[in-house]
Amino acid sequence: MTTFIQLHVLTAYAPSNLNRDDSGRPKTARMGGYERLRISSQSLKRAWRTSTVFEDALGGHLGVRTRRIGLDYVYKPMLAAGMDGNLASAAAKKIANEFGSPKKEDPREIEQLVHISPCERQLIDQLVATLISEQREPGDEEVKLLRKTANGVDIAMFGRMLGSSAKFNVEAACQVAHALGVSAVTVEDDFFTAVDDLSRTEDMQGAGHMGEQGYASALVYSYICISRDLLLANLDNDEELTRRAIAALTESALTVAPTGKQNSFASRAWASYALAEIGTLQPRSLAVAFFQPVTNNDQINQAITALKDQREKFAAAYSLEKDNSYELNVQRGEGTLAELVKFVSQ
Repeated sequence: MTTFIQLHVLTAYAPSNLNRDDSGRPKTARMGGYERLRISSQSLKRAWRTSTVFEDALGGHLGVRTRRIGLDYVYKPMLAAGMDGNLASAAAKKIANEFGSPKKEDPREIEQLVHISPCERQLIDQLVATLISEQREPGDEEVKLLRKTANGVDIAMFGRMLGSSAKFNVEAACQVAHALGVSAVTVEDDFFTAVDDLSRTEDMQGAGHMGEQGYASALVYSYICISRDLLLANLDNDEELTRRAIAALTESALTVAPTGKQNSFASRAWASYALAEIGTLQPRSLAVAFFQPVTNNDQINQAITALKDQREKFAAAYSLEKDNSYELNVQRGEGTLAELVKFVSQ
């Protein structure tokens, strides 16, 4: 049976614009007939995997997501080593083509972003060093650098899809829901001006620039589900690395916010509440607790109550034994991050 780790997290964000839509306004979604603030799962996952929490815990086991494999990892090092430019370009195109379709404007890059593991990056570097020393292009067999195993932790967690090389796809062991506000939201507009410091004279008054940006505030519910068994398999059954990965993801989910418009809003926030569950029961989100939006002036405590009540209702309706769980409740001073991390990474 599969062991699942589920995280239910409530985080309060002051006015901010963490995750923008195509018009530059905070993303939203309708739920239960009301518009809610939304932070996309893509935004959350990028913030976590590029955070110092991940780097400190998993440095050396993280991949890189890029289209510039041939240009930055092959062509530039070869050119810096004094290799002929045409030969370096040919090698870069050939190696890049192994990872995806070549870009029309510059075939040393590929059309789509691809996540490469530390192991694959090391193989690229080794091949480039050989080509430099022997002053030649790579052979057809040498460019087969993709690997199904020995993936970076971020690839093992969040998966990888290669349309042209499906056999090297990696099924994500971690599912992340879009974070949604527990109450109805109104996106507001901030009109702002900037002053030209060198134009502040008696005959030159007014703003040097005017603009506006959207912002919103909400207490958001985040849901994360980890298949521990799949994560372990994706990491070549490395138990110690799997524990570190789960610990890093949990700490990040509670302490790392997306970086959108941080300089304008300083909207860094830590979770006010987290419920972690471990067990073999079929996973389920508790988002239904907030289809009826939280409306009173004590939103955090009301949201915590609604979340716990919904968990009890599911357990009663489906006649299920509740999984092992641990709560961190900042409002009531119950639980600690250290104990929560220890619980999920056991």
